[in-house]
Amino acid sequence: MGKTSKDKRDIYYRLAKEEGWRARSAFKLLQINDEYDIFNGVLRAVDLCAAPGSWSQVLTKKLRQNTKNEDEVKIVAVDLQAMASLPGVKQIQGDITKVSTANEIIKEFEGLKADLVVCDGAPDVTGLHDIDEYVQSQLLLAALNITTHVLKLGGVFVAKIFRGKDVTLLYSQLKLFFANVTVSKPRSSRNSSIEAFVICQDYKPPEGYEPTMVNPLLDHKYCDFNQLTGPNRVIVPFNACGDLSAYDSDTSYSLLLEGQSSYEYKEPIQNPIDPPYKEILEKTKSMNIKPH
Repeated sequence: MGKTSKDKRDIYYRLAKEEGWRARSAFKLLQINDEYDIFNGVLRAVDLCAAPGSWSQVLTKKLRQNTKNEDEVKIVAVDLQAMASLPGVKQIQGDITKVSTANEIIKEFEGLKADLVVCDGAPDVTGLHDIDEYVQSQLLLAALNITTHVLKLGGVFVAKIFRGKDVTLLYSQLKLFFANVTVSKPRSSRNSSIEAFVICQDYKPPEGYEPTMVNPLLDHKYCDFNQLTGPNRVIVPFNACGDLSAYDSDTSYSLLLEGQSSYEYKEPIQNPIDPPYKEILEKTKSMNIKPH
């Protein structure tokens, strides 16, 4: 987390620093749970595209409240890049499009399957909404493919989605696997962002379905908005979650939080494990150059 003035004005960024979350995105999962109670009875969870780990932090805190024996809680975090360790979280540095990754997850659960799979992954956005939406939809379907390998019947799947013209097709495909599918926008998600989250409950794959990593469901061509007609046409349920009294993510608030008399910058709870500026700092130290 940097120290730019924009970040300082972001109330959820500052609350994340105050409460020890690795990123402001932790509040998105917390608000989704407030609305849908997705953590109820969950002991085994998978966090796909987990870095930097804020959603894994939320899972660790919330799932331990479901049992008196914390050893029963198993959380697996998967990401292509390395992530600073978290107590109680098993990390797998792997590709979510590989069957071997799914097998590793099931191995960590000792042959059992997950109660909950979450994915907050997103591509590097270009600003071209059509391209960003398409790439994000492919990432979501990759997450769905691995989810069909590791999620138990009746389980829950939560993933980021970019709202756009293909959202109806995505919704229809998710409905093939889940009894209830809703698109939700947490209050901590900026209104200016096209992101939202699909909350897929009660996993029930089609009869005879064999999980596969080969064929993504989404068609590889663009089509007109609301291209589904007749009985196939669906209206995607959309829900804004988060208490209306909560902070507005698009509003700038005073740097002084409640109870503070002066603003004081706090270092991150955990520094980056391999920041891009590390090499430069080492060079400046060896050359006895003081950075400005």
